[in-house]
Amino acid sequence: MKRVVLNLGKGGRFVLLGAVYAALLVAALWLAFELRFDFAVPERMAVARMVLLGPVVAVQLLLLILARQFGTLLSYFSLPDLLRLAMAMAAAALFFSMFQVVTVDTQEVVFPRGVVLINFVLAVSLLASFRVGLRVYHERYRSRPSGRSRGLLRLAIVGAGDVGAALARELLAQPARGFRPVVFFDDDARKHGKIIHGIPVAGAPEDLQRVSKKVTFSHVVIAMPSASAKRSREVIEMMSAAGRRVEIVPSLHDIASGKVKVSRLRPVDVEDLLGREPVNLDGASIRGMIENRVVVVTGAGGSIGGELCRQVMGHNPRRLIMLEQSEGALFQIEQELLRAHAGSPTSAVVADILDEARIDEVMERYKPAIIFHAAAHKHVYLMERQPGEAVKNNVLGTLNLADAAIKHGVRKFVFISTDKAINPTSVMGASKRLAELILIGRQRRADNPTKFCAVRFGNVLGSSGSVVPIFRRQIADGGPVTVTHPDVTRYFMTIPEAVGLVLQASSQGTGGEIFVLDMGQQVKIVDLARQMILLSGLRPDEDIDIEFTGLKPGEKLYEELQHFSEEHETTDHSRIRRLIASPEGCGWCDEIFAELRGKLDRGESNEIKEIIQRLVPEYTPHLE
Repeated sequence: MKRVVLNLGKGGRFVLLGAVYAALLVAALWLAFELRFDFAVPERMAVARMVLLGPVVAVQLLLLILARQFGTLLSYFSLPDLLRLAMAMAAAALFFSMFQVVTVDTQEVVFPRGVVLINFVLAVSLLASFRVGLRVYHERYRSRPSGRSRGLLRLAIVGAGDVGAALARELLAQPARGFRPVVFFDDDARKHGKIIHGIPVAGAPEDLQRVSKKVTFSHVVIAMPSASAKRSREVIEMMSAAGRRVEIVPSLHDIASGKVKVSRLRPVDVEDLLGREPVNLDGASIRGMIENRVVVVTGAGGSIGGELCRQVMGHNPRRLIMLEQSEGALFQIEQELLRAHAGSPTSAVVADILDEARIDEVMERYKPAIIFHAAAHKHVYLMERQPGEAVKNNVLGTLNLADAAIKHGVRKFVFISTDKAINPTSVMGASKRLAELILIGRQRRADNPTKFCAVRFGNVLGSSGSVVPIFRRQIADGGPVTVTHPDVTRYFMTIPEAVGLVLQASSQGTGGEIFVLDMGQQVKIVDLARQMILLSGLRPDEDIDIEFTGLKPGEKLYEELQHFSEEHETTDHSRIRRLIASPEGCGWCDEIFAELRGKLDRGESNEIKEIIQRLVPEYTPHLE
């Protein structure tokens, strides 16, 4: 059957709605008299009813107009609309009651108090029922998909709390989205057996096999934004292993802030599996370090540099200087911050940290108080084959920035290091360790006004060049997923977590420290690969093969938390540790360092690695 659509202008809709409201109000008053007199209305009251119909309905319609019940979208009716409607009818009832009292000695037409009360209840009930009916019609009929798209995907919702209930309501109200919630799972046993929006709470997620025998569903939505990371991970793995396609609701912060609706579902990502409990940061100390100061972030277009820019902007700097060699990457982060912080002072500076004159000019122009140095070559295998480039960017670039910071009186210099600098086996890790030693040496200069510190952490989920994007691409291509060794393990952190802890550690720095972030437990890369395949709705070793390719030159089976000569002490933050065995730095090795400089452009890889080893004795080079 074809739908008949009646197109009315604004005035036509107003008249039509007024006629419907008037009819409902007339019916309410008529029925109020009948109920008051047990459907045997005396003749005198019947005459009063006929006389009162016009004035009463007119006053009620006027109050509905004042309550803006003619200007709302009829297909949307919520609690605030009900309250406004009830207040309008209550005001009408109060007016008629007062009018009855004031004119009791002169009135010829009686308006019984019982009729006034019953009329109020009936008027609200009829008007609300009309509005609810329109909403149901709009949501269940007008929004229903047509034709072949009517086959809705049946899904289960894990989490029968406020978020899960809101999600079920939205999906039921919008069948055009193609989903039909059919069952709830929840850890709270008190909710088991209850009904929410017509959907049963069948049990805990562990009851999946039992429930699946009674209720069929192919998709699962995790609606537990306040649950612990460990519990969320358990449920995700359980549902994925059972062959269900798993999605997740946005974070509680995004829902509460109004950024997204609860129904804005997204696929479960590896961050949801490897994420840990939220990091509690001392925002006051971080803000005290950054607020009203000029801040430079090098490598601003990279994963860590970009997140540093985002979080620094949240602490009200006087100006943020985004320094980056890649103009494309710099443009992207600049546009993002301009959208998120319109009117805030930012400057996008294209510069190479090896260009001494350019860096000096930037420092002279902006006079920064803080430098977060995230620019680096970080790809282990690429740098292993081109050690000269690793030394240039990671060591000489850091040295150039450090000397410029001293010259221009920068208050604090924060170097982003890596756990690969600990007992390094790769050129990249050794170059980062050498940069740490140079900064410690610069810290001890008598003329130094700058507080230098370094922050080490492990692999960052989703950063450019990391294993996660590589696995995603391999899975999308149909496999195989390549892993270097079945026993290789790595520490992982999310980008926001790592950067938040970098800022926290920086606020504690007094000069010369190396901070180490608590990175939790190491993760086997092959397990990570299997989890990502499962999250894609595929089966490892059946739909997607996993191949082992062998460790590349410079790679370790596992990363270490501390250098063999280092010890750490706790800090004011439970997730940050400070190196207490302060190394000598690299002030004593200028002659060897000068030799290294001379070999960078024309020396063989092995020569460069051997010179690095003389500077960093714990480095175990891979020689060709």
